[in-house]
Amino acid sequence: MSIIDNPEVKKAVLDFRSVRDWNQFHTLRTLSVALAVEAAELAEITQWTPDSELAQRSVEMRDKIEEEIADICILLTYFVHDVGIDIDGVVKRKLIANGVKYPVDRFKGSYRKYNE
Repeated sequence: MSIIDNPEVKKAVLDFRSVRDWNQFHTLRTLSVALAVEAAELAEITQWTPDSELAQRSVEMRDKIEEEIADICILLTYFVHDVGIDIDGVVKRKLIANGVKYPVDRFKGSYRKYNE
């Protein structure tokens, strides 16, 4: 499975890279660094925005937010495809692990980390 559900969109993403012969530049390191950079660009949009203005900022910057989300999804699709990760499987396993760390009866409504 891919981060992108639609098979046509996934194919378009992979074909975009392939026809440009960019696979040669995409290693685990380069893709993970690129993902971190794109996530930072997403965070930068609201980095200094006061909490009281976040809702308005998200409306004003909607196009830029969507652009950064698309970049992240594209890069994550390349990564997951290249490594052969079953995204549904790993997410399910992580939810189970997090459920053990953060049982509802102890953490509902809490911002604390499991070891606090």
